[in-house]
Amino acid sequence: MTRTLRVEMRAIHKVYADGTIALRGVDFRIGQQEIVGLLGENGAGKSTLMKILSGFVRPTRGEILVDGVPRRFGSPADALRVGIGMVHQTFTLVPVYSALENILLGQEATGPLRPPQWRGMRRRIEQLMEETGLTVPLDAPVETLPVGVQQRVEILKVLSRGTSILILDEPTSALTPREVTDLFAFLRGLKARGSAIVFITHKLREVLEIADRVVVLRAGQVTGERSSADATPEMLAEMMVGRAVVPRISRLFRTPGRPVLEVRSLGVLSDRGTLAVRDLSFEVREGEVFGIAGVEGNGQSELVQALTGLRPAASGEVLLHGAPVLFLSPLELYRRGMSHIPEDRTRFGLALEFDVAENSLLGRQAEPAFVGPLGRLRWDRVLRYAAELVDRFQIHTPGLRVPVRSLSGGNQQRLVVGRELSKRPTLVVAVHPTRGLDVASTAYIRELLVRMRDEGGAVLLVSADLDEVLELSDRIAVMYEGRFVGVGTTERWSREAIGMMMGGIVPHGVQDAAVRPVHR
Repeated sequence: MTRTLRVEMRAIHKVYADGTIALRGVDFRIGQQEIVGLLGENGAGKSTLMKILSGFVRPTRGEILVDGVPRRFGSPADALRVGIGMVHQTFTLVPVYSALENILLGQEATGPLRPPQWRGMRRRIEQLMEETGLTVPLDAPVETLPVGVQQRVEILKVLSRGTSILILDEPTSALTPREVTDLFAFLRGLKARGSAIVFITHKLREVLEIADRVVVLRAGQVTGERSSADATPEMLAEMMVGRAVVPRISRLFRTPGRPVLEVRSLGVLSDRGTLAVRDLSFEVREGEVFGIAGVEGNGQSELVQALTGLRPAASGEVLLHGAPVLFLSPLELYRRGMSHIPEDRTRFGLALEFDVAENSLLGRQAEPAFVGPLGRLRWDRVLRYAAELVDRFQIHTPGLRVPVRSLSGGNQQRLVVGRELSKRPTLVVAVHPTRGLDVASTAYIRELLVRMRDEGGAVLLVSADLDEVLELSDRIAVMYEGRFVGVGTTERWSREAIGMMMGGIVPHGVQDAAVRPVHR
């Protein structure tokens, strides 16, 4: 049985060098053998608080007691020696190393000569896998493993260092429903063996399912704590944002119109030259949200890049309003009615060093409405437009000329979504539009996409969040290894069936639907 720890964080403050106040006197405790859910909006201080506990960040003031003894952690290694480890949302694995090399990295020499103790270290990890039920192919390069297996490697890496308190930051963001079920079973088993777990998430349903107790942060302070048995999603959402949040999106009934986007026998190569998208055909119609569900790495990124002009296709045809557009530039596609909400706002959606006004104009900077004599931008018009965008899409910012890097993740995403929808597109390609966002921002952006659909626009939604796909989509396709293994509706398919298809398992009776063409 794992050695149990009790942790108490008292009056934790964190003020960064630029004056940002992340935490304002937070008290937080972790008891023996319990799972604590930690909720909060983007920027509420959840990750900062746990990074302090795990040694990645030092508090401005406050104290940490472990089994009643004051502790100061100068590094993650200090926290690991005590028995506290954190698995981050973004994995810290070396892609070309094997799973075993990643697990042992930093513990012992792992050079190419394989020291004598290597076999003993391997046996220790094999025993840990047997104890925890987290099995991984130890000799496989991490870059070849599915996301769910990579997460197991990250957890084993932390547990192999004798961790008694495991901190997980958004651990289910890229997992299939089956993988989430397996993860929860593992966490309950870990708790039974003496460990404690902190579970950071935005998913209210999941935190109520797995946690014994839920702590809610808002603006760097604790706004409430509830036993999961006594909490409801509505209660927790209101504690997070300070007001009631409607958790369900209402959609108007409408019959989809003509095809806006038609994809025919599309093939797209990956960066390695292998087929990532294989002979794919589908269409998205007026007044419809067509959702593509699937675990990341099954060709979704390559598909979207081909559709939005960012990657050449190897074969096939793409029509927008009946006209071929496969090899057009992103700017030309925008002019023809397509907008793109990219999967990673910081890499593909924003210029982080540009200010809010500059980012609000990306893609529209050559329009006559914003250009004056000699091709110079009319900044009076740009600022007026940016102010309208900020007001219309409820973007919280200190000003229009502050770097967009200084905005919270939720407000950065609102800026991207607002900018793309303000272009009055007939088709929006939205990829993971609410990933990592708090409940209020998530609900707001989903409402915007449904509103566009209700007004007759077409939405191609690509998301690894099955709840999002089920809530927003009129039709759903499940993508696995570059192909659709099924195309149907939520009325026809159960959540469990879709989850199985996301893992490559096609339930009986679904295969026919996967290959049957859509009739209008």
